[in-house]
Amino acid sequence: QVQLVESGGGLVQAGGSLRLSCAASGNFKSITNMAWYRQAPGKQRELAAAITGGLITNYADSVKDRFTISRDNARNTVYLQMNSLKPEDTAVYYCYCRVVTTWGLYDYWGQGTQVTVSS
Repeated sequence: QVQLVESGGGLVQAGGSLRLSCAASGNFKSITNMAWYRQAPGKQRELAAAITGGLITNYADSVKDRFTISRDNARNTVYLQMNSLKPEDTAVYYCYCRVVTTWGLYDYWGQGTQVTVSS
């Protein structure tokens, strides 16, 4: 079993910054892809940013040049630095990772952390 623990959400004014963290723990050999998804009220969950094991990154157009995803493999942790936040960034942010185990590849999700941006 794998646990993902997120932290760093909160309330911030428009133009401000927040940094999300997600640490993975449990029984696995390594982590391949890691990502942050978000879900705003009344909307579907969408990809915000992703990073591969080889550090290739991918961003939603709506967050490009404002958000930066990074990872620390020694700590099994993924980060999302969010700058120039806008009210439309308000959502629950979910951490995702794909882990490698003896029995194959498995996907896991964090519990979600609320990010609220006030205008």
